[in-house]
Amino acid sequence: MKTIRNTMIALCCLSAWTATAQNGGGISMEMLHQMEKEVGATAANRALSNAIASNSIDDLAKNFKKQGRLDTYFSVETPRQTIHDQKRSGRCWMFSGLNVLRSNFARQHKDSITVEYSHAYLFFYDQLEKANLFLQAVIDHAKLPLDNPRVQFFFRHPINDGGTFCGVADLAEKYGLVPMEVQPETYSADNTTRMAKLLSSKLREYGLELRRMVADGKPAKAVQGRKAEMLSTVYRMLSLSLGEPVKEFSYAFRDKKGKAVAPAKTYTPKQFYDATVGGPLNGTFVMLMNDPRHPYYKTYEVEYDRHTYDGHNWKYVNLPMEDIARLAIASLKDSTKLYSSYDVGKQFDRKRGYLDLDNFDYGTLFSTTFPMTKADRIATFDSGSTHAMTLTAVDLDAAGKPLKWKVENSWGKESGQKGCVIMTNRWFNEYAFRLVVDKKYVPKDILKIEQTKPVMLPPEDPLF
Repeated sequence: MKTIRNTMIALCCLSAWTATAQNGGGISMEMLHQMEKEVGATAANRALSNAIASNSIDDLAKNFKKQGRLDTYFSVETPRQTIHDQKRSGRCWMFSGLNVLRSNFARQHKDSITVEYSHAYLFFYDQLEKANLFLQAVIDHAKLPLDNPRVQFFFRHPINDGGTFCGVADLAEKYGLVPMEVQPETYSADNTTRMAKLLSSKLREYGLELRRMVADGKPAKAVQGRKAEMLSTVYRMLSLSLGEPVKEFSYAFRDKKGKAVAPAKTYTPKQFYDATVGGPLNGTFVMLMNDPRHPYYKTYEVEYDRHTYDGHNWKYVNLPMEDIARLAIASLKDSTKLYSSYDVGKQFDRKRGYLDLDNFDYGTLFSTTFPMTKADRIATFDSGSTHAMTLTAVDLDAAGKPLKWKVENSWGKESGQKGCVIMTNRWFNEYAFRLVVDKKYVPKDILKIEQTKPVMLPPEDPLF
């Protein structure tokens, strides 16, 4: 009887809405009155309205049952390293990538010596290369109308401070690396917004000029010459904001206590890269993705999702989360950290550094539900890869299945769990997206898939 009654109520409500929704797609007065009627001026609604008007939604929706002591034990954990802080910048991809490189260096030396890489140095060349990527893309598409979706994509995003591990690999191989103490952070490196806006405005101006040159039939050599002049202006702006990149320096390697273990030597950035990384990065790793919109066990590539014009797009193998977890576990068991990225804004208890699916009960607070699947969230721009962190630990049950994970974040050592974040496996499955794994931990069948011709995805894809 209760089911029949609920069905009748639902039909009555539907009937009421059908009767009022006759206004050519607009909100009629009848619809508005129906909304007011359904909300109702109940005591409960008045109390909720008062509470939400005066408090943070997250504070009110916080699940009290999840506020107990966190389980911080991990059965598989890589050696801890210092936590860095990206400040007010979007350089999480660089911090995570360099975390992996410095961890690999320490591991190769049995943690007897360490290295801290300069983010400001590599960021300079990242911004210069992205400026060139934009200008050359404008030239390449100059014969398309300005309102073409691809041309609009370039002008909407002429430069940014985001990126992927591909950028770390391409930039470090091309320009080398330097120690943090040799080229420290500047204000604009820590706070990228104003510099990015000024560069974007300048690049858009330059982009229009290059389009006019092509439209006027100027020779390709003249167009490229003008582009080189434009990049000189960008170089000057970057030098003033980030400091001109170091060309040569003296450096002595130190142990964890800061004591020099050998006399100082003179290095160029490329020599320092060779001394600490040891060889090419490209070709040594496989990029993985979990995107349930597309078939698994296939390779995909995102057009223009790269940092340098002559570099590598983000090319990945799309895998179920179970496979991604297996490869991550294999790497962590061998004390190797991994570059990874997530939609960290979902269900994040930032104060505790904890991610779980029911940290906040927004549905009950607003008397509704949020039932979209991972694929639905990606397709509608509700979720995507927003923040890179360094995967450093996993806790396994008796059967070897993951219970929870830990990542090194780049928000300073005071944030979360001493600079780290703990996530349940349930949350990991829903909001983890990208993982970069050394090829030695990847099965032959997946390596074979990675070598197949990729399906090309547009840069406008919701996930990117």
